Amino acid sequence: MKDVVAETIYGKVRGTIKDSVYSFKGIPYGGPTGGPNRFMPPTPPEPWTGIKDATQYGPSSWQVIGGNTSLDFDLHGPMGINSISEDCLVLNLWTCGLNDNGKRPVMVWLHGGGFWSGSGDDVTVYDGTSLAKTQDVVMVSVNHRLGVFGYLHLAEIACDKYAASGNAGMLDLVAALKWVRDNIAMFGGDPNNVTIFGESGGGRKVCILLAMPAAKGLFHRAIVQSGACVRAFTQKVATRTAREFLKILGVNRNNINILHEMSADIIYTAWASLPSSPWIPTGKGQFQPVVDEKIFPLHPFDPVAAPTASDVPLMIGTTKDEMTYMFYHDPLFGKYDEATMRQGISETAKWWLLKNITSGAVEDLIATYRHLIPGATPHDLLMGITTGIKHSAASTIAERKLTGGPAPVYVYGFHWESPALNGMLKACHFLEVPFVFNNVEPTIGLVGDWPGRFELASRMSGAWAAFARSGNPNHEGIPFWPAYTTGKCSTMIFDAACRVENDPYCEDRRAWEKALSDKT
Repeated sequence: MKDVVAETIYGKVRGTIKDSVYSFKGIPYGGPTGGPNRFMPPTPPEPWTGIKDATQYGPSSWQVIGGNTSLDFDLHGPMGINSISEDCLVLNLWTCGLNDNGKRPVMVWLHGGGFWSGSGDDVTVYDGTSLAKTQDVVMVSVNHRLGVFGYLHLAEIACDKYAASGNAGMLDLVAALKWVRDNIAMFGGDPNNVTIFGESGGGRKVCILLAMPAAKGLFHRAIVQSGACVRAFTQKVATRTAREFLKILGVNRNNINILHEMSADIIYTAWASLPSSPWIPTGKGQFQPVVDEKIFPLHPFDPVAAPTASDVPLMIGTTKDEMTYMFYHDPLFGKYDEATMRQGISETAKWWLLKNITSGAVEDLIATYRHLIPGATPHDLLMGITTGIKHSAASTIAERKLTGGPAPVYVYGFHWESPALNGMLKACHFLEVPFVFNNVEPTIGLVGDWPGRFELASRMSGAWAAFARSGNPNHEGIPFWPAYTTGKCSTMIFDAACRVENDPYCEDRRAWEKALSDKT
């Protein structure tokens, strides 16, 4: 490994080169976000003299770490964040060329963890070395403000100064994309061919960027992995949560400026004191982007696709058994009875769809899935019905995106099943990520030592890179993948044997459409 120096418009950075891949970590794309800048839109970084070290990951946003970390290590391999700070506006970059006029497609990764946890380096599979080397793309990952630091909606409580506070974390991502636009050519990338992609919360961030006028033109293709966001928080919901938070601190409109004098740990402690959100290991999902009529004016795909998304090609997909991953921290995992199953269905629907469903709709869902999954236990039904939310939401987005403009949509399903936990996780949430990044060696618990993992990783990473290159995911390693059309609903199934199926999740969509239409 050798050091290497590159130029940005703000100053020089020192990275490393190993096996023909240049890597730069912790590059600032924004200025400080504490003190007077807390809850404010991001500012550009201050230019520097000399050479800034970019060989180590930078800080992640303040966040709550939760869940069974021992089990998580077994599933994900080495994981964790380097450090925590309010000043977390940094990005990481991997490329095979510097100042070579390479015009490589740029793939900007938005990490998972909802809007309240995670970072661009918190799991080893986010490392962009393999994707950059095998697919000749420029890979970028981004840290940004999370939770209360990124999404405290004060616009209806305080003065106009806080008009953007409920979406500060999303504006951070816009700032990162502007950095890419202004600097990526020096790292061998094409600023006119940028793809944003993300899984789980990262996929939801992609959906929201599609609906943000400020992000228009900063990216040209979008990939949503297991993170369909049809609707986002309303101002009413966000304001109610903001008032609860301020009450804990003893802050109101008259003394709002004291928020800028408090230390970050006091802000964090007040956030941690709020009642927990259901079905989230950290319980801290109260702060999320807000449809505020300004920064984020419309729901991404409700009742129609936001017009800012009309000309952006989209790839969207889910895993076959999404919700096993979401529930496995629950002590009742594998042991649900009829009552806890019904509770889980109702609470999960409210959380993911931001809507209540009636008890009659719950019973209809159970009856439908008993037919779809013969001999199902309450555990099987809970996993199947709640996973159906994800499948249905992805289908809704695909349909509304098609109606909203001419750009193509490609839909996939990931069906290969993990050997972890004696196979209980099946084709779970997150499982496709190591394959997309072509990071299946050294192996992690979720993937195991299945011999076919290398071929599947080559097929998936190749499809993602092909889509980033041209807006079409087809390449020689997979069967022909047709664009999605209403009625046929062609879907690429990634499995030990890849194949195309027409509308594989139609029953999920029909069941959930009926449940959401039940007003009784």
